[in-house]
Amino acid sequence: MLNEQHVISKRPFLHSSPVRSTLGTDVMDSLSVPPPSSPPSSQLSPDEEKLLAKLEEQNRLLETDSKSLYSVNGVLRSPCSSKIFSFDEDSSTWGGVVENWDEWSKKKVKQLKEKIRKGIHPHFRPTVWQMLCNAHSLSVREQYSELLQKTCPREKVIEKDLCRIFSQHQLFQGLHSSIQQPLFNVLKAYSVLDRDIGYNQGSAFIAGLLLMQMPEVEAFGVFLRLMQDFRLRELYRPRMVELGCCMFQLEGLIQEQLPELYSHFQTHAFNISTFSSSWFLTVFLSCLPLTAASRVFDIFMCEGLEIVFRVAVAILQMTQTELLKLDTEGMTQFLEKTAPQQMDRDPNRMIMTAYQIKYDSKRMKKLEKEYTAIKMKEMEEQEEMKKLHSENKLLRQRIDTLEKRYCEDAVWQLGQECARIRLREAERRHVLKQMEIKMLLMEKSSTVPDEVSMQHLHEQLVSGKLREAEALTGLREIRHHIKDLEEKWQQKSSSNVSDLQGELMSARFREVRAQVQLAQSRHQLLQLQTQDQLCSLQLKRVTERMHSQHERLQDLMMQNQHLRSLLGQTTEKEQHKHLGRRISYESHLAFLQQAPEDEEPEEDATAVRKLRDQIAQLQAQIRRLSRQKEATRLQHNDT
Repeated sequence: MLNEQHVISKRPFLHSSPVRSTLGTDVMDSLSVPPPSSPPSSQLSPDEEKLLAKLEEQNRLLETDSKSLYSVNGVLRSPCSSKIFSFDEDSSTWGGVVENWDEWSKKKVKQLKEKIRKGIHPHFRPTVWQMLCNAHSLSVREQYSELLQKTCPREKVIEKDLCRIFSQHQLFQGLHSSIQQPLFNVLKAYSVLDRDIGYNQGSAFIAGLLLMQMPEVEAFGVFLRLMQDFRLRELYRPRMVELGCCMFQLEGLIQEQLPELYSHFQTHAFNISTFSSSWFLTVFLSCLPLTAASRVFDIFMCEGLEIVFRVAVAILQMTQTELLKLDTEGMTQFLEKTAPQQMDRDPNRMIMTAYQIKYDSKRMKKLEKEYTAIKMKEMEEQEEMKKLHSENKLLRQRIDTLEKRYCEDAVWQLGQECARIRLREAERRHVLKQMEIKMLLMEKSSTVPDEVSMQHLHEQLVSGKLREAEALTGLREIRHHIKDLEEKWQQKSSSNVSDLQGELMSARFREVRAQVQLAQSRHQLLQLQTQDQLCSLQLKRVTERMHSQHERLQDLMMQNQHLRSLLGQTTEKEQHKHLGRRISYESHLAFLQQAPEDEEPEEDATAVRKLRDQIAQLQAQIRRLSRQKEATRLQHNDT
């Protein structure tokens, strides 16, 4: 910022400027200037001579400046209007105001305001603007040169905006391109000076208008005063809280004084910020043609932002009939193009309508307090949201940590469960392999069980079925446990243990296949055991019959030997008798030997049938037990 010695001179024209944040304050009540200069040169004091010399120097600069829009032939043409002013005819008005500024600023404040509202003479506008904002007391030439030597981080943005504005906006149409570099210098200098604000696009229009009226250094001095004392710096802040407050106040004015139009805006969801933000940021310079915009800026230099509120409501009031017929897009286009052209046709009517608007300073302060309260509440809510976000972040981190720990525990548990399943599967495979070996051995060599052995086998079969049922029950419990683990695991994590889940599922599939193979093997084993028992029983009976026949044959042979010995002792007759008896005996013996051999198949067939009947009964009993077991399992599942 400027040093204090550069801001205020020894004899300022203005003791105070418009209040920075309070609307409707009489900014001219404390205006003061050095004693006015009188026409007779013999009565001029040194201060008056300095003032007169400054005015002459200002006029000379305007006449020689290449950017000046005024002629030097005694007749002045306003850059804002087609009206031609004569210096002689207007010297008695604005010339007298400038020469007697102290009297006008102290004793004729009301008359001065009325004259400014009617429009400042273009020839005296630069001087009056500097006096209104007390910019003539600033000594900024040396510091301005120093600021231009420094680098600005916003230079490229400023150049880009100026190229676009000069090529598109009506405010700068028809002007020589040489004004572009001074405008860039002013914006750059202030951006370097006030880094908190830097550059705002709306400031280019205000600085451009100042450069149309005065040289570059004086324009920078006035621009500096406007930023410091006319709330523009607050409007251009990055968060734009002051701009939001102004738009909130304007919305309140529209709601109170133009209720029908306000209702129309609400119906079409037409936000007031759509058109009013540029009105406040550029003081209508980006919206109105130069004629009407200069008139508004004259009053702004005297009364501050109050005129922006008044003109905004006046424009909406004068165009209310047309706006009520349009939709959102139509209203936007109308306020951007048609409404400014209507205002330019008769700026005086616009200003008169603006001062017919009811403007209550107390009401505006109340709206400002309401907006401040709303923003405070929003800030509190934002702070609360920040706290909640931070707490939520901490909770998420804690949840992630817990999930990570739980995932590690779950992975370890699943790993242990998979290991146990693998062990059980290996045990079942080993048992299955042993049973297969046993079946092969039993097929190769069979034993001869008796009825007691059959009963024992039956009991073993029943106990085996019971053990199988217990094993299946335990397997269902294990599967249920695995299912619970899988559900918990799926709730916590689905990506870290996908491999273990796949391995678990494959293990479960292998387990089911092993159980099926085991059941089939058990069934085959039972069938083979039954067949082996039948064959063994049949073999035993045949063996017993053969043994009995062999003993009977030995007895007969012994009898035959005895008969032979007796036969040798008898006579030949007796021998013949004995021979006949022997033949009959041998025939009888042959018949006896043949008879058992003929009866043996019938007895064997009867035994086989009995064994088959017993096998059928055992199979029926096995099926009955299986059905009872299945019914018990279904009843258990339903329970």
